[in-house]
Amino acid sequence: MYEIFFEMENTPFTRDVPVERLYTSPKIEDALGRLKYAADRQMFAVVTSNPGCGKSTLIRMLDGRLGREKYLLLYLSDSKLTPRWLYAGLLGQLGLEPRFFSGDSKRLLQKEMSAVCTEQKKKVVCVLDEAHLLGKDMLEELRFLLNHEFDSSSPMSLVLVGQSELWEQKLRLQAYTAIRQRIDMNIVLGRLDRAETGKYIASHLAYSGVGKEIFTSGAEEEIYKISAGIPRMINRVCEKTLMYACQQQKRLADEHMVRFVADHEMLGGVG
Repeated sequence: MYEIFFEMENTPFTRDVPVERLYTSPKIEDALGRLKYAADRQMFAVVTSNPGCGKSTLIRMLDGRLGREKYLLLYLSDSKLTPRWLYAGLLGQLGLEPRFFSGDSKRLLQKEMSAVCTEQKKKVVCVLDEAHLLGKDMLEELRFLLNHEFDSSSPMSLVLVGQSELWEQKLRLQAYTAIRQRIDMNIVLGRLDRAETGKYIASHLAYSGVGKEIFTSGAEEEIYKISAGIPRMINRVCEKTLMYACQQQKRLADEHMVRFVADHEMLGGVG
């Protein structure tokens, strides 16, 4: 494996990089600050981006920065989420069994979240990932959940995370006006620029424990062009290039090697 060839202690371009070692661009730091603000004030936030731009990574970072003593983060990711499974999933994370009727489960959830706020002195943060796959009925159910008797002081903050179509093809449309009016914060994650791409690569290589240059500046330029600054694609191109360099017994990867990988490897899309 290339890790041995390059004398790495850790594999650099994977999803397994510890949250504290992840590269954070100024845009990510801004998004984290805004989400922390939303969590503190129990707001309704929406996070969207194109595939591969770091939505899941952002939530990992948020979870790492919200202290367990002050926050309770609940996370769900289900492309076929229904009200019944929404409440079952959230109640399960609270150690409770759902009721037979979803309305009863909703009331139990609201009661428990209120108890967490008043008795445990914690703020509940509910994150729903893959939210672009939710239907209109499910999005309306979330609005009803927020419209609890605590209307002036919601018992939770809600964060919807999804691909760009969540906003472009759903929430911005007139049919979704009622739920859109409840949104307090809309965060759009963009791609990395050229300088950020270089820092991203350097950060991941630093995590690997490598103390010497592996990619030339020309290679980094080519990686940026091929990946278009999308973190998931940066990972793929870098990993494939490291594998190819290892096969060729080259300890320094240049732009020609990156181009070869792009032309001959099945890098795939960013979806």
